[in-house]
Amino acid sequence: MPRQPRRRSYDQHCAAARALDLVGDRWTLLVVRELLAGPRRYTDLHADLPGVSTDMLAGRLKDMEGAELVTRRRLPPPASAYVYELTPRGRDLLPVLRTLAAWGAPDLGEPRPTDAVRAHWYAIPLLGVLAELGAGVFQVTLDEGEFHVRIGADGAVAYGDGGVDAPDARLRTDTATCRALAAGELTLGEAVESGRALLERPAPAVVPA
Repeated sequence: MPRQPRRRSYDQHCAAARALDLVGDRWTLLVVRELLAGPRRYTDLHADLPGVSTDMLAGRLKDMEGAELVTRRRLPPPASAYVYELTPRGRDLLPVLRTLAAWGAPDLGEPRPTDAVRAHWYAIPLLGVLAELGAGVFQVTLDEGEFHVRIGADGAVAYGDGGVDAPDARLRTDTATCRALAAGELTLGEAVESGRALLERPAPAVVPA
């Protein structure tokens, strides 16, 4: 039997209230943000969620398992470590996070002195921008690190932390340009033309005659 979430219910027969019963607690959606990038070990999650206590993170993960948003599985040897990953229901929260990111982008501003920054946190705000490049795998490099975005021929999107081998294009830019792109203040074409971003596509292979 799945573990039942510990969180209290709003006790309202409303779809929004039911959703908040499951994901409205502090840190829950940020755990989803991290796991949308792929399976993660507990230590990796804790490292990329600065500010969360170990007890809080452990409690949230148990609640999310009980709500069938995440599962835990053991990696095969030689790793022998446990990782957390989203269930299909958990992955269905990507559009929710995209909408939240779009709503919050105009208020992002410059990082505050206390703000942590991770490169892959810019993946969700840039999904729509990178989808304009068409289907493919696109690697984004910032001073803070790298992430990649996969755009399917059907328009489906996904992202992951770190780089990939042989991406269809490489984009190098900075966080200020990412914020401008996310807020709609700048198009990708304008960023490239102004020199604020560098977009590289590999030359097509030459087929011998």
